[in-house]
Amino acid sequence: MNKKWIAVSNLLLVTVIWGLTFPIQKLILPEISPFVYNAVRFWIATILSLFFFGWGNKYGFILGIILGFAYATQTWGLSITSSSKSGFITAFYIVLIPIFSYFIEKEQPNIFQISGFFIAMLGEYFLSGGIHNFNFGDFLTFVCAILYALHVVLVTHYSKKTEEKHLLTSQFLTVAIINSLLGVTSSWKITFNALGVATFTAVFATIYALIAQTKYQKIVGSNTSALIFVGEPLFATVFSILILSEHLTKFQFIGVILTTFALILAVFQTKKR
Repeated sequence: MNKKWIAVSNLLLVTVIWGLTFPIQKLILPEISPFVYNAVRFWIATILSLFFFGWGNKYGFILGIILGFAYATQTWGLSITSSSKSGFITAFYIVLIPIFSYFIEKEQPNIFQISGFFIAMLGEYFLSGGIHNFNFGDFLTFVCAILYALHVVLVTHYSKKTEEKHLLTSQFLTVAIINSLLGVTSSWKITFNALGVATFTAVFATIYALIAQTKYQKIVGSNTSALIFVGEPLFATVFSILILSEHLTKFQFIGVILTTFALILAVFQTKKR
């Protein structure tokens, strides 16, 4: 049980870090191409990961292809749509994970998980204020949600086949190359602020997050991990209020309550396991 609580704590910390990335990236995206930003972020992650963990294997490259296009569509979409709306649409991966998990891991969601998924999405809807005026940025973010759901399940799947460290460097390198190619025609002028955010996200939202995913998702399972990750848009909204001065409406407050309840269900599910 202690091992599972450690897993839950680390995955929850990952959601806090991911939530923080939404507003801080929103601040610097006017200064830099989203593809260039992703490329810089993942080149930094690749160099650091190579130094500490060495080269990866083929599973890392597969994950990198999926994650590369997921980050490309999310960051591109974030440059067009709002931070809170991006957080909500990205949260659709929560309900897509059980679908991929069923076909890849043969993991069936139980009644607590199904209830949690429903409550989470309802909470995210209130939290973001819905998806009025659906635009191209929102579409890109939805593509990201599909890719990210697949990535979460495959991280669980591949981490059972190989050591966690073998899934890191090759994955980061693939993401860096994909975004470098997509941003080849963009300006590569990088401001100090953009470099600072890229370094922070490379270390904490990329290297630490992927280590935690590969190490702990297989302990609690993809479906329980998905319920823990409902906290990402919750923290994205909280940090957007603190950093971007976005205001919390009464509907968003209801969303905070519902999303928090879904997180409690995830913890309760871990206790049952």
